[in-house]
Amino acid sequence: MSLYSYLPQLANGLGLTLILTISALILGAFLACLMALGLLSNRAYIKRPIDIWVFFIRGTPVLVQIFLIYFGLGQFDWIRLSPLWVVLQSPFACAVIALAINTSAYTTVLLKGAIQSVPEGEIMACKALGMSSPLMMRRIVFPRALRIALPAYTNEVIIILKTTSLASTITLLDLMGITNQMIANTYQTIPLLCLAGAVYLVFNASIIYVFRRIEKSTNDYLSV
Repeated sequence: MSLYSYLPQLANGLGLTLILTISALILGAFLACLMALGLLSNRAYIKRPIDIWVFFIRGTPVLVQIFLIYFGLGQFDWIRLSPLWVVLQSPFACAVIALAINTSAYTTVLLKGAIQSVPEGEIMACKALGMSSPLMMRRIVFPRALRIALPAYTNEVIIILKTTSLASTITLLDLMGITNQMIANTYQTIPLLCLAGAVYLVFNASIIYVFRRIEKSTNDYLSV
């Protein structure tokens, strides 16, 4: 049987992979923005817990985090009896939460560095104009930091797309899950893995292209 005949099945798994990636990135970006602002706070009771949390997430494998959320939380009776169990009993929700938590930790550090890299002159100009700190952050500092962080964030998006392959370990039939299922049925291990790898490669190349276009458009806008 030709490998091309497996593409429709892989397309089904690819759809789930993309949904996982987008959902995790959106939730992770939201969490990262909050934590990055917390790390810039002068209050130790806000900054210290975030520091510890980011260190823990960055220092442990994503697979361990997925297993802790999917298998570990279900060990507690109070969680199974709470409204949280409606979400946590779903493999998809657990995968999104685990991936979002993971990417949020790395994006937090990225955003913090980008915010601290905003030229001091721009900040002083905002203060000279009488801008409040929230207004300065919203209109000047944060947009500038996002442009600074954009090239590095491209790598994070690619990493999360590839990391979604671990979702197959908790029964999700994403691209890798479908591939493993077809390997079990056909025993065509190397051809199917190469095909799946080619699909990931195409989408990673597409992500790089899109972000480079965004970066170029941003630079062109700033140079006007």
